[in-house]
Amino acid sequence: KSSVQTIGEEQIQNPYTELLVLKGHQDIVRFLVQIDDCRFASAGDDGIVFLWDARTGEKLFEFHGHTHKITAIAPFSSPDASEEKKSLILTASADRTVIVWNCSSGRQVQKVSCFHSTVKCLTVLQRLDVWLSGGSDLCVWNRKLDLLCKTSHLTDAGVSALVELPKNCVAAAVGKELIIFRLIHESEGWNVLEVKRLVDHQDNILSLVSVNDLTFVSGSHVGELIFWDALDWTKQASECNFWDSSVHPDVQPEIKLSQSPNETSIQHLTADEECVFAAVGKGIYVYNLQMKRVIACQRTAHESSVLHIEKIPNRQLISCSEDGSVRIWELREKQQLPAEPVPTGFFNMWGFGRANKQANQAAKKMQENMPMYFLELVGDLIGHSSAVQMFLYFGELGLATCSADHLIILWKDGERESRLRSLTLFQKLAQNSDLQLEL
Repeated sequence: KSSVQTIGEEQIQNPYTELLVLKGHQDIVRFLVQIDDCRFASAGDDGIVFLWDARTGEKLFEFHGHTHKITAIAPFSSPDASEEKKSLILTASADRTVIVWNCSSGRQVQKVSCFHSTVKCLTVLQRLDVWLSGGSDLCVWNRKLDLLCKTSHLTDAGVSALVELPKNCVAAAVGKELIIFRLIHESEGWNVLEVKRLVDHQDNILSLVSVNDLTFVSGSHVGELIFWDALDWTKQASECNFWDSSVHPDVQPEIKLSQSPNETSIQHLTADEECVFAAVGKGIYVYNLQMKRVIACQRTAHESSVLHIEKIPNRQLISCSEDGSVRIWELREKQQLPAEPVPTGFFNMWGFGRANKQANQAAKKMQENMPMYFLELVGDLIGHSSAVQMFLYFGELGLATCSADHLIILWKDGERESRLRSLTLFQKLAQNSDLQLEL
């Protein structure tokens, strides 16, 4: 019997009661990227990029230029540029090219075809006005698409993820390692230097996220979550007990002969000022930075692996999965009975110095006073027939999801849309009556 939570027909807290199906792609749609408040681009295995209006679902442009699947996409705007140049996007493909597209004119701006391998990730560093491409090496480019500098060949596996750090540094995930690079801009030109290798992970790093100017986090295929100092790149904390039911006593243990790595794989990470949210196997875990522990978890949030997770306002989370579902969760505080024992020692967190009895007692007392939370399922969006790869949240304009079923769905707030239709109708009636009065 499945241990996944279910929700009935009456989804009172789920506003998404209308949907628009956007068709155009001919293969898996893997990427959605927001251009501005009401436009987004989609891309995937068919090599085509579409530009959409999030208000109406209208297809604005169709970009053809890649001959293989698209492997990375990034917005490429500049606040100082003219209105025409503000909305650009970069796309990388398995055809070993990167193309810059203009979202205002719908045209290809420029194409770079000098890569020795597929570019797996793209990152724009706004402050330095450069962008980085990660593949078998790390390349630094300017806005005109001139190659400023590059590393020597790293590995055949190459850079799988990049995150910007303070002091003109970036962290690159290369297999099991995190490599810290510093960008140096001198009078004779640019240079990218390797300054440190972090080798604490036991398996390939799948996800990387910056929490703030002081902390970034990495997650691996075997469920290791490591918190790093963003300034000196030391390990602040680590956790790899996501699947251990003794750590999360609220969760019913499952009887299994072996633990599949896919069930503990950290597919995606996101963060806000307070928490890091991790998609671990089929589950969701919320780690509070101040409390230094996981404060809530839903071990079986979906029937299959969770591929993407985001925090939205009102203490809510959205997750999507290989099982084709999109779910809305609310983080709520659990009412505890005074006599209820609270488990201590969730993780060996923060402070790798000598542990003493006083410190242990203080930690135990602090944890007993900490509130407990839980994730409640408040919405279940069923519309896709295959794995939902990711989504974009547009606030009152709704939610855009993309899937292996070749479709994009725009989920809309039914009550809001109904009010807008009524308002439009009244305006038309008022215009007609004005015309009749004039006649």
